[in-house]
Amino acid sequence: MGAGLSIAEVAARTGLAPATVRMWEQRHGFPLPERTDSGYRRYRAEDVETLRRAQAYRRLGLSVATAIGRAREAGGCSDHPSLYAAVAAADHVVRPHLLRKSTLVALSRAIEHETLGHAAAPVLFAAFQREAFYRDVEPRYARLACHADAAAVFADFAALRHPPGGPLEVPIAPDDAVANEWALVVDAPGYAACLVAWEQPHAGGRDRERRFEAIWTVDPAATRRAAEAAARMVARADAAHGRRLQELLAGRPLAIDQPAPALTALTNRVVAYLDGAASA
Repeated sequence: MGAGLSIAEVAARTGLAPATVRMWEQRHGFPLPERTDSGYRRYRAEDVETLRRAQAYRRLGLSVATAIGRAREAGGCSDHPSLYAAVAAADHVVRPHLLRKSTLVALSRAIEHETLGHAAAPVLFAAFQREAFYRDVEPRYARLACHADAAAVFADFAALRHPPGGPLEVPIAPDDAVANEWALVVDAPGYAACLVAWEQPHAGGRDRERRFEAIWTVDPAATRRAAEAAARMVARADAAHGRRLQELLAGRPLAIDQPAPALTALTNRVVAYLDGAASA
């Protein structure tokens, strides 16, 4: 038997019927297995991960072609991952919502303040798209970094920077998946929260009216997937720091099994922020 996974093994790991795997190959060009001398298909472990992500996108309502395309762009274990895809591919993730930037700001503020109040020694990541967006809130993230085991932020920074007392600043390229995303990921032993979103095409207008397809959750497993993807991105820019983050995440337990209390507290804070914004 040749190296790689058989179609039966792929089916068992993904839950897709072998006929569906073959149909996707024929109609959509993925997966593209190698063939043994006797003609049997052999698949890579990366194909399984991409198929799992495609299934997650299908559950979110995307067509097969779109789901496969986005799953392939997400890059599996690539060092150019999509943080949104990492969460969307988690089991039992909530459906996304189309939200304005102003609502994402309120959600982010709620998560930040809950982190300061309840997260002991978190590992924290945030994606801002533009450096200017990060500079507007830099003092708040410096405060978060002071209470964190590790913190890193992603934006179109000119260069990698280790500011004293602040999070690691990691530059992203325009063609990185995360360049079009908004993210805040908090992974702590007793608390987990994650907000990920990708921006829809913007037709102009006010900045705070920009629209994002967003998922937010306090599920520890989904949060850990996003944190691990972010750690790989850090490793691309700073190998030693990235290894430290990956080891830190590998060595800590998932936050909690029953996230209801954290969800209640976070929801109450979100409502308070949104109500304050509406009356401002």
